[in-house]
Amino acid sequence: MTGTVALIVCGGVLFASGTAMLLARPLTRILLGAVLVGNGVNLLVLATSGPAGDAALLYPGTTRRAHMADPLPQAFILTAIVITLALTAFLVAMAYRSWQLSGSDDVPDDIEDIRIVRRAAYAEERERLRATYRARRHEYRALAHEEEEREAQEHSAFQRLGKARDQYRELRRRVRAEARAFRARQARAEETAEESEGEDDPWQTILGADR
Repeated sequence: MTGTVALIVCGGVLFASGTAMLLARPLTRILLGAVLVGNGVNLLVLATSGPAGDAALLYPGTTRRAHMADPLPQAFILTAIVITLALTAFLVAMAYRSWQLSGSDDVPDDIEDIRIVRRAAYAEERERLRATYRARRHEYRALAHEEEEREAQEHSAFQRLGKARDQYRELRRRVRAEARAFRARQARAEETAEESEGEDDPWQTILGADR
Protein backbone atom coordinates (compact mmCIF):
# COMPACT_ATOMS: atom_id res chain seq x y z
CA MET A 1 0.00 0.00 0.00
CA THR A 2 2.83 2.38 0.88
CA GLY A 3 4.57 1.64 -2.43
CA THR A 4 1.40 2.37 -4.40
CA VAL A 5 0.93 5.75 -2.65
CA ALA A 6 4.56 6.63 -3.34
CA LEU A 7 4.08 5.81 -7.04
CA ILE A 8 0.94 7.96 -7.22
CA VAL A 9 2.63 10.94 -5.52
CA CYS A 10 5.75 10.68 -7.67
CA GLY A 11 3.69 10.32 -10.85
CA GLY A 12 1.53 13.31 -9.92
CA VAL A 13 4.60 15.48 -9.26
CA LEU A 14 6.20 14.48 -12.58
CA PHE A 15 2.95 15.07 -14.47
CA ALA A 16 2.43 18.54 -12.92
CA SER A 17 6.04 19.58 -13.55
CA GLY A 18 5.90 18.36 -17.13
CA THR A 19 2.63 20.20 -17.77
CA ALA A 20 4.14 23.46 -16.44
CA MET A 21 7.17 23.06 -18.71
CA LEU A 22 4.99 22.26 -21.73
CA LEU A 23 3.39 25.70 -21.39
CA ALA A 24 6.74 27.44 -21.95
CA ARG A 25 7.96 28.82 -25.30
CA PRO A 26 11.46 27.26 -25.66
CA LEU A 27 11.47 23.90 -27.37
CA THR A 28 14.05 22.56 -24.90
CA ARG A 29 11.66 23.10 -22.01
CA ILE A 30 8.84 21.58 -24.05
CA LEU A 31 11.10 18.57 -24.68
CA LEU A 32 11.83 18.14 -20.97
CA GLY A 33 8.13 18.62 -20.18
CA ALA A 34 7.16 15.86 -22.61
CA VAL A 35 9.70 13.51 -21.04
CA LEU A 36 8.45 14.27 -17.52
CA VAL A 37 4.80 13.85 -18.54
CA GLY A 38 5.62 10.50 -20.19
CA ASN A 39 7.44 9.19 -17.10
CA GLY A 40 4.66 10.46 -14.80
CA VAL A 41 2.01 8.72 -16.88
CA ASN A 42 4.04 5.50 -16.79
CA LEU A 43 4.23 5.63 -13.00
CA LEU A 44 0.49 6.28 -12.72
CA VAL A 45 -0.26 3.36 -15.03
CA LEU A 46 2.04 1.18 -12.95
CA ALA A 47 0.19 2.26 -9.79
CA THR A 48 -3.08 0.99 -11.31
CA SER A 49 -1.69 -2.53 -11.76
CA GLY A 50 -2.43 -3.40 -8.15
CA PRO A 51 -0.11 -4.91 -5.55
CA ALA A 52 3.20 -6.44 -6.53
CA GLY A 53 3.24 -10.18 -7.25
CA ASP A 54 5.22 -12.95 -8.85
CA ALA A 55 6.25 -12.97 -12.48
CA ALA A 56 3.41 -12.93 -14.94
CA LEU A 57 5.06 -15.27 -17.46
CA LEU A 58 4.41 -18.97 -16.88
CA TYR A 59 6.72 -21.41 -18.54
CA PRO A 60 5.66 -24.96 -19.44
CA GLY A 61 5.84 -27.24 -16.47
CA THR A 62 5.32 -24.52 -13.85
CA THR A 63 2.30 -24.35 -11.60
CA ARG A 64 -0.11 -21.39 -11.50
CA ARG A 65 0.51 -19.19 -8.46
CA ALA A 66 -2.07 -17.26 -6.46
CA HIS A 67 -0.22 -13.90 -6.28
CA MET A 68 0.68 -12.94 -9.83
CA ALA A 69 1.39 -9.45 -11.24
CA ASP A 70 -0.93 -7.97 -13.89
CA PRO A 71 0.97 -7.98 -17.20
CA LEU A 72 -1.34 -5.50 -19.06
CA PRO A 73 -0.08 -2.27 -17.38
CA GLN A 74 3.51 -3.41 -17.97
CA ALA A 75 2.77 -3.83 -21.67
CA PHE A 76 1.19 -0.36 -21.76
CA ILE A 77 4.27 1.11 -20.09
CA LEU A 78 6.61 -0.53 -22.62
CA THR A 79 4.55 0.92 -25.47
CA ALA A 80 4.48 4.34 -23.83
CA ILE A 81 8.26 4.29 -23.43
CA VAL A 82 8.67 3.71 -27.16
CA ILE A 83 6.21 6.52 -28.01
CA THR A 84 7.95 8.90 -25.58
CA LEU A 85 11.30 8.09 -27.14
CA ALA A 86 9.97 8.84 -30.63
CA LEU A 87 8.40 12.11 -29.45
CA THR A 88 11.66 13.09 -27.74
CA ALA A 89 13.63 12.47 -30.93
CA PHE A 90 11.16 14.54 -32.94
CA LEU A 91 11.30 17.46 -30.50
CA VAL A 92 15.13 17.33 -30.40
CA ALA A 93 15.22 17.54 -34.20
CA MET A 94 12.78 20.49 -34.19
CA ALA A 95 14.77 22.36 -31.53
CA TYR A 96 18.06 21.78 -33.38
CA ARG A 97 16.57 22.91 -36.71
CA SER A 98 15.01 26.00 -35.13
CA TRP A 99 18.34 26.90 -33.55
CA GLN A 100 20.06 26.57 -36.93
CA LEU A 101 17.54 28.74 -38.77
CA SER A 102 16.74 31.50 -36.28
CA GLY A 103 19.36 31.18 -33.52
CA SER A 104 16.60 30.60 -30.97
CA ASP A 105 14.39 27.71 -30.01
CA ASP A 106 11.41 29.81 -28.93
CA VAL A 107 8.09 28.85 -30.47
CA PRO A 108 6.61 31.84 -32.38
CA ASP A 109 2.99 32.86 -32.13
CA ASP A 110 0.69 31.18 -34.59
CA ILE A 111 -1.05 33.60 -36.94
CA GLU A 112 -4.25 31.57 -36.83
CA ASP A 113 -4.23 31.59 -33.02
CA ILE A 114 -3.72 35.36 -32.99
CA ARG A 115 -6.58 35.76 -35.45
CA ILE A 116 -8.87 33.63 -33.27
CA VAL A 117 -7.92 35.60 -30.16
CA ARG A 118 -8.53 38.88 -31.94
CA ARG A 119 -11.84 37.58 -33.26
CA ALA A 120 -12.91 36.70 -29.73
CA ALA A 121 -11.81 40.12 -28.47
CA TYR A 122 -13.64 41.77 -31.37
CA ALA A 123 -16.78 39.77 -30.58
CA GLU A 124 -16.64 40.84 -26.93
CA GLU A 125 -16.08 44.47 -27.90
CA ARG A 126 -18.94 44.29 -30.40
CA GLU A 127 -21.29 42.88 -27.76
CA ARG A 128 -20.24 45.61 -25.34
CA LEU A 129 -20.82 48.30 -27.96
CA ARG A 130 -24.20 46.79 -28.85
CA ALA A 131 -25.23 46.82 -25.19
CA THR A 132 -24.08 50.45 -24.89
CA TYR A 133 -25.96 51.33 -28.09
CA ARG A 134 -29.15 49.68 -26.82
CA ALA A 135 -28.89 51.56 -23.52
CA ARG A 136 -28.26 54.88 -25.30
CA ARG A 137 -31.13 54.22 -27.72
CA HIS A 138 -33.47 53.49 -24.82
CA GLU A 139 -32.40 56.72 -23.12
CA TYR A 140 -32.86 58.65 -26.38
CA ARG A 141 -36.35 57.23 -26.89
CA ALA A 142 -37.27 58.12 -23.31
CA LEU A 143 -36.00 61.67 -23.83
CA ALA A 144 -37.83 61.90 -27.17
CA HIS A 145 -41.04 60.72 -25.51
CA GLU A 146 -40.62 63.31 -22.77
CA GLU A 147 -39.89 65.95 -25.39
CA GLU A 148 -43.05 65.01 -27.30
CA GLU A 149 -45.11 65.22 -24.13
CA ARG A 150 -43.59 68.60 -23.31
CA GLU A 151 -44.26 69.86 -26.84
CA ALA A 152 -47.85 68.62 -26.59
CA GLN A 153 -48.26 70.43 -23.28
CA GLU A 154 -46.74 73.60 -24.74
CA HIS A 155 -49.00 73.35 -27.79
CA SER A 156 -52.05 72.92 -25.57
CA ALA A 157 -50.97 75.88 -23.43
CA PHE A 158 -50.38 77.94 -26.58
CA GLN A 159 -53.85 77.06 -27.83
CA ARG A 160 -55.37 78.09 -24.51
CA LEU A 161 -53.36 81.29 -24.64
CA GLY A 162 -54.60 81.96 -28.19
CA LYS A 163 -58.19 81.46 -27.09
CA ALA A 164 -57.70 83.81 -24.15
CA ARG A 165 -56.10 86.38 -26.45
CA ASP A 166 -58.99 86.14 -28.90
CA GLN A 167 -61.46 86.57 -26.05
CA TYR A 168 -59.52 89.58 -24.79
CA ARG A 169 -59.48 91.15 -28.26
CA GLU A 170 -63.21 90.55 -28.66
CA LEU A 171 -63.90 92.10 -25.26
CA ARG A 172 -61.68 95.07 -26.02
CA ARG A 173 -63.45 95.57 -29.37
CA ARG A 174 -66.84 95.55 -27.63
CA VAL A 175 -65.65 97.97 -24.97
CA ARG A 176 -64.28 100.32 -27.60
CA ALA A 177 -67.49 100.08 -29.63
CA GLU A 178 -69.56 100.82 -26.52
CA ALA A 179 -67.23 103.72 -25.66
CA ARG A 180 -67.58 105.19 -29.17
CA ALA A 181 -71.34 104.79 -29.02
CA PHE A 182 -71.41 106.46 -25.59
CA ARG A 183 -69.26 109.36 -26.81
CA ALA A 184 -71.47 109.76 -29.87
CA ARG A 185 -74.62 109.85 -27.71
CA GLN A 186 -72.95 112.33 -25.36
CA ALA A 187 -71.91 114.54 -28.29
CA ARG A 188 -75.46 114.53 -29.72
CA ALA A 189 -76.83 115.38 -26.32
CA GLU A 190 -74.42 118.31 -25.99
CA GLU A 191 -75.32 119.57 -29.48
CA THR A 192 -79.01 119.37 -28.63
CA ALA A 193 -78.44 121.31 -25.44
CA GLU A 194 -76.48 124.04 -27.24
CA GLU A 195 -79.18 124.40 -29.90
CA SER A 196 -81.84 124.71 -27.25
CA GLU A 197 -79.83 127.40 -25.45
CA GLY A 198 -79.23 129.44 -28.65
CA GLU A 199 -82.98 129.81 -29.57
CA ASP A 200 -85.04 132.82 -28.15
CA ASP A 201 -87.94 132.11 -25.87
CA PRO A 202 -91.17 133.57 -27.45
CA TRP A 203 -92.76 134.39 -24.10
CA GLN A 204 -89.76 136.41 -23.10
CA THR A 205 -89.99 138.34 -26.37
CA ILE A 206 -93.67 139.04 -25.83
CA LEU A 207 -93.24 140.08 -22.25
CA GLY A 208 -90.32 142.27 -23.17
CA ALA A 209 -92.33 143.99 -25.89
CA ASP A 210 -95.18 144.68 -23.43
CA ARG A 211 -92.79 146.38 -21.11
